[in-house]
Amino acid sequence: MDNVKVTIGLSDIMEGEGEFIPIVEEEDFQLGKDDADLPEVLPLLPLRNTVLFPGVIVPISVGREKSLKLVRDVQKQKGYLGALAQTDDGVEDPATTDLYATGTLARVLKILEMPDGSTTVIIQGRTRFRRLEIVEEEPYFKARYRLLEERLPEGDDKREFEAVVGSLKDLSLRLIKGSSNIPQEASFALKNISSASFLINYIASNSELKVGEKQQLLETEGLKERGMALVEHLVQAVQLLEIKNDIQSKVKMDIDQQQREYFLHQQIKTIQDELGASPVEQEIKEMEQAAAQKKWSKEVAGVFKKEVDKLRRLNPASGEYSIQHNYLQTMLDLPWNVYTRDNFDMNRARRILDRDHYGLDNVKERILEHLAVLKLKGDLKSPILCLYGPPGVGKTSLGKSVAEALGRQYVRVSLGGLHDEAEIRGHRKTYIGAMPGRIIQSIKKAGAANPVFVLDELDKIGNSFHGDPASALLEVLDPEQNSTFHDNFLEVDFDLSKVMFVATANTLSNISAPLLDRMELIDVSGYILDEKIEIARRHLLPRQMDLHGVPKGTVSLSKKVLAYIIESYTRESGVRKLDKVLAQLFRKIALKLASEEAVKKNLSVSDVRGLLGVERFSKESSEKLTEPGVVTGLAWTAVGGEILFVESSLSKGKGNLTLTGNLGEVMKESAVLALEYLKSHAGELDLDPEWMEQHNIHVHVPEGAIPKDGPSAGITMVTSMASLLMKRPVKPQLAMTGELTLRGKVLPVGGIKEKILAAKRAGIVDIILSKENRKDVEEIKALYLQGLSFHFVENVLEVLDLALMPKA
Repeated sequence: MDNVKVTIGLSDIMEGEGEFIPIVEEEDFQLGKDDADLPEVLPLLPLRNTVLFPGVIVPISVGREKSLKLVRDVQKQKGYLGALAQTDDGVEDPATTDLYATGTLARVLKILEMPDGSTTVIIQGRTRFRRLEIVEEEPYFKARYRLLEERLPEGDDKREFEAVVGSLKDLSLRLIKGSSNIPQEASFALKNISSASFLINYIASNSELKVGEKQQLLETEGLKERGMALVEHLVQAVQLLEIKNDIQSKVKMDIDQQQREYFLHQQIKTIQDELGASPVEQEIKEMEQAAAQKKWSKEVAGVFKKEVDKLRRLNPASGEYSIQHNYLQTMLDLPWNVYTRDNFDMNRARRILDRDHYGLDNVKERILEHLAVLKLKGDLKSPILCLYGPPGVGKTSLGKSVAEALGRQYVRVSLGGLHDEAEIRGHRKTYIGAMPGRIIQSIKKAGAANPVFVLDELDKIGNSFHGDPASALLEVLDPEQNSTFHDNFLEVDFDLSKVMFVATANTLSNISAPLLDRMELIDVSGYILDEKIEIARRHLLPRQMDLHGVPKGTVSLSKKVLAYIIESYTRESGVRKLDKVLAQLFRKIALKLASEEAVKKNLSVSDVRGLLGVERFSKESSEKLTEPGVVTGLAWTAVGGEILFVESSLSKGKGNLTLTGNLGEVMKESAVLALEYLKSHAGELDLDPEWMEQHNIHVHVPEGAIPKDGPSAGITMVTSMASLLMKRPVKPQLAMTGELTLRGKVLPVGGIKEKILAAKRAGIVDIILSKENRKDVEEIKALYLQGLSFHFVENVLEVLDLALMPKA
C-alpha cells in the first residue's frame, strides 16, 4: 500500500463537520500494514451526512450515547472501528438495516470536548471492508467483516490512470479557484499530495456530492473506475460553477450600472438644486401652467392634477416616467372645447363647392343644408355622411372642399386594411409603446374639436383576432353617443359631437348594418360624357400641364378631342383613369418639348391617336346585332355600371342547358328560370316543345375571366333564349336589366343610375326596366337621361314584344 503524509490542525476542525479540506500534521502510516492485528469482530459507528474514505481524516460530531461509548472504548483499546454511512440521515436511532454494507475501517485519533458541551471525534480511514453478519447489538453494534482490497491499474491501464489522476487534480484546482466557499489554501494541500489513491479518496471525501453518490464511489471496485466516476462529477460541478459565476457577474454589472446612474442623477439633482429649479420640476410647472389655460371640464382637470402628482413621485430615469409624461402631454395637446368659427356665407360656400367639383349636386345640397341650419339655430350635432360610389368620382377630395366651405380644419384617416381595434380606441397606457387611437391623434393634429373628418375606404376595414374595428366605429359614428367618446389611452371622455364625419366607400355590401344605420347614405354615381369633358377642362388638364412642366397655352384640347379620349381610352364611372390617360398624353408632349420638336397647339383626334396609340375600347353595343340569341344587358359593379352581352346557341341533343362565362349561383338560377319559363309558355310563344327537347341550349356571357353574379340578368337571359328559339334578332341599340320570376314577372333591381351611365357610354338608345324602377329613373337629373328612351314592363311577354324584331 502507498505511504501517505497527513497533517491536521485544531483550527480546521472547528470550521465544520466533515465537509472541509484538512491541512495535515505529518504522520506515517501504511494502509493495511496492521491487518494481522485486526479483530475478528468490528464495532460499527453509524455516520450521518458523511462517508469516510481510506486515508482521509475527518472530524465527526458525536451525540448518541451508543456512539460516544463506542469511540471511547476504541480509543482506550487503541483498536479499530467500522464507519458505515446511514442510508437515511433522518433516522435518529438506526438499526442495522439502516446502514450501508460497505464502509471504511478507521482509527480514533483524538476525542475533543468542545466549549458548547458537544464532543468531536477525529477519525482516520484505513481501508474498505464489507459487513457480514451482526454478532452483538448492545451496547453497540458489532459485526464480522471482510476487507476489500484496492485494485490498482496495471499495464496499459496505468497510463490512462495517470491521466485520470491529472484530470482530477486540474478540475479540483479549478473548482477551488472559482468557488468562494472553499479556502484557497486547499489548492496548496492538493498540490502536496503525491499518492494517487489518497488523492482520489481525498477529493471524493471533500466533494459536494450527496451521501448516496459518495457511497457509490466508495463501493466502486478499482481506483481507475472510481477516478473516472469522480471526473464525471467534477466536470459537472465545474460547469455549474462557471455558469453560476457568469450569472453573478452579469447581475453585479447590472446592479453596478444602476447604482452608477442613480448616483449620477443624485449629483445632477444636487447641482441643479444649487443652481435653481431642476429641469424636471420646471417642465412639470410648465405643464401645470398650460393646464390652467385649458377649457376642459372639472372632471378632466381633476384627472390631470392626479396624474401630475403621480409624475412628481416617479424617478425620471424609470420607464414609467416617460409613459406618464407622454400621457400628460397628449392631454395638453388635445383641443378641449376649442372650436373654429364656421363661415356662414352661403354664396361663398356654394362657389367653393362648385369650383372644386363639377356635379355631385346631392352632396353639395346636403352640405349647404347643414350650413343653413347651423346658421339659423346656432348649434347642431354634426351629421355623419357616407358617400358611396365607384372609384374616381371625387368622394375623398370632396372633404377638403367641405372643410374650406365651412372654414373648418381638415383631417383624413384611411381605414383600408385596418384590422386592430386599438387603432380606433387606442392602447391602454400601461402597455409599452401605448398611444391614442387614430381618431384622437387626428383631432390633436387638427388643433380644433370640430374639424371635417374624412374616414376613407370604410368598406375595406379588416377583421382579426385583434378585435373588430368596424364595431369600435359604432360609437364614433353615432351622433347620440360620440359626445362621450372613450379612448383607452386617454381614459377620459372626449366630445366628438361637433366633428363633421364624412365616410367614403365603394360599396355598401361590406359595411355592417348597425354602422350603415348610423350614417346618412349619399349615392355618388359616375359622370356622363359631358360632365367628364367639363371636369377635364376645369381640373384635370390644368393640373397635368402644371405637373409635367408644359407651359400654359402651349397645347389645347377641344371638346371633340376630349370626348374621343374619354370614349376610346377609358371605360369607367369616375375620372381617375382619364387623369392617367391625360398624364400619359402630356408625358409624350413634354418629351417633344424637351427634344425641341414642334408641337401643334390645337391637337386633333389623329394627333392624339398618334401620341396615345391604338384605341383601347369601342362601342360594341352600338352596332346592329343581326344574329338571333345575342342581347345586351346592364350590370352593376363596385367600380360603376357595365354592359354585358348574353349569347345563346342551339345544337342537337336532349334539351340540356349549358352555362359558361364564370357565372355565380344566382345568375345560373336565372338561366334555369328563363328556360323553364319558355318551356312552360311554349304555346303562347309559338314554340314546339318536342323540338326544344331535341336540342341543347348553350348560354355564354363573354369575358369569362371576370366573375359575374346577381339576379338582374334574368330578363336578358330569357330574351336571349327566346330570340334564338323564335329566330328573331334583338333590336339594335337596346339594353335591359331586371329580375325574372318563375311566373314571368319582372322585378326591380338596384344600381339604376350606374347602369344608365354605362348605357350612355356604350351608345344605347332604348332601355327596358321593371315598372317599379320608374321612381329610380325619376330621381335622376334630366341631363343624365338625354337621348335615352325608357320602357317600363311588368312581365316577360312585354319584354319580348319590345326587344325582338318582327318576324320576316
